[in-house]
Amino acid sequence: MSLPHPPLSLVRPPAPSRLIRALDPRVPLGVKRRLVEPLLNRTFAEPLAEGEFDALEGRRISLTIEDLGVTLTLSLTDQRLMLCREPGEAIIRGGWREFLCLATRREDPDSLFFQRRLLIEGDTELGLTVKNLLDGREEGLAQGRLGEWLLRLERFAARDH
Repeated sequence: MSLPHPPLSLVRPPAPSRLIRALDPRVPLGVKRRLVEPLLNRTFAEPLAEGEFDALEGRRISLTIEDLGVTLTLSLTDQRLMLCREPGEAIIRGGWREFLCLATRREDPDSLFFQRRLLIEGDTELGLTVKNLLDGREEGLAQGRLGEWLLRLERFAARDH
């Protein structure tokens, strides 16, 4: 007679926020550019073509997702959004879930700022311009390939709790 084997104890993977926080500094800017820039430029193709992002030409804005330890700095060059190394003149700062609510319009963007769940620092005029550009998209950013990524990340982040 054989004894039953004890159940295997599976190692729990690290929480997504810890994993992202650990990986982000190790990912070269060139790799981030290849992943992020095409998504942003496809998502915003129409407003970019119509010149709605022209206020960003030669300027930089940083999006800092504090709980993930990630900062992306964007600039506009030749009608294309690009990631850059230099710090932003304006910073929009907040947690992952707040940025997700902003992107998907699950909550009123103004409320996220008025409740100080998202903060603008530095050149507030530039920060408000970018906030208003994002706010002006009726469907939010949850469309197309970027939308697919956002929804996947939302499910992934839900595992964090």
